[in-house]
Amino acid sequence: MPRASSTPIKQDHAPGIDLLRLFAALAVVLFHYGYRGARAEDLTTVSLPALEPVAKYGWFGVQLFFVISGFVIARSAIGRTAVEFGIARAGRLWPAFLVCTTLTFLATWLLGAPRFETSIPHWLANLTMLAPAFRQPFMDGAYWSIVIEITFYGWLALFIALGQFPKRIDDIVLGWLSVALINEALIHSYLLRHLFMTEYAGFFCAGMLLADIAGGRRGWQAPFLVVVSTVIACSEALVGGRETAVHYSTEIKPSVMIGLTVLSIALVALASRIRSLPLPIGLLLALGGVTYPLYLLHQHIGYIVFNRLHGHFSAAVLVPLVTLAVIAASYLIWRYIEPTGRRIVTRVLRAAADLVLPQVSKFARWYAQKASSWVSGTPVRTK
Repeated sequence: MPRASSTPIKQDHAPGIDLLRLFAALAVVLFHYGYRGARAEDLTTVSLPALEPVAKYGWFGVQLFFVISGFVIARSAIGRTAVEFGIARAGRLWPAFLVCTTLTFLATWLLGAPRFETSIPHWLANLTMLAPAFRQPFMDGAYWSIVIEITFYGWLALFIALGQFPKRIDDIVLGWLSVALINEALIHSYLLRHLFMTEYAGFFCAGMLLADIAGGRRGWQAPFLVVVSTVIACSEALVGGRETAVHYSTEIKPSVMIGLTVLSIALVALASRIRSLPLPIGLLLALGGVTYPLYLLHQHIGYIVFNRLHGHFSAAVLVPLVTLAVIAASYLIWRYIEPTGRRIVTRVLRAAADLVLPQVSKFARWYAQKASSWVSGTPVRTK
């Protein structure tokens, strides 16, 4: 398999992004622990009523994650082939997902009843990261956003393979935003919504453009498209806010939705310009690194622990203790499991690519010759 280099591509580290990742993850934890579980889902009786006016907006941490993802993934794609990009993403996502899904399965199987149930087929389907494709629910409700991320990676890999990214990023953004706007305003197609992530396109596009600007791009076009992306993201946030208000029978203020959208994109823009912080680089990497396993691990395991211990501790004590415990477990996964898992996954996928890609290339050449012969009427000689 041809590679651009023998070592991973190194991008300038943006330490502010690590802090934003942690902030986004903790916002989601606050929403799940302080609001969602007890409010409408009957997943637990533990809640923090005093924090509800703030906690009910914590779900917006996922939208912040999407802006960060657009920024980080666009930067990581530079200099990589589509295959290299896909292997890097698989090595980054799958090992932690495997471990966190398995831990959630074990906790659910052993301690989850009566509110939570699971099975071996349920667990196996979730190991693929695409459980609904096998007619199984997600092991943890937070996993839905991972499917959105994978879809984003797939489109980016396709544009890399076609030679369109990053050189035609403006066209990609304009096309994506147009599809999103038309679908959400007029068509309301379920297929388009999932295929093109039309509920979140503005957030991803803003992040991608901010990465282009941080990479040294000049001119007015990219900032203008950031503004366009922000406007469309605001409209998407308003729709999400209305749906959340209906689902939880609560008030979600449109002004807050618009403010959170603008703030999220502005924070990523600001963080992208920060080159250093008065914190050790190892600490910053750890703060950013724990966010992925924390996001995967905290929700259902937290609810299960709440349901087992709520008679022994008050919510004001139990919620912080469980949060700290899950953060500690996430650190161990990031520090000791992810590096080894990433190396194994990367090595296996590279070996598979080295085996498969030459055959694919050979078939592609043969097919191109065959197609040319059909057009010209000249027979193709085969060996």
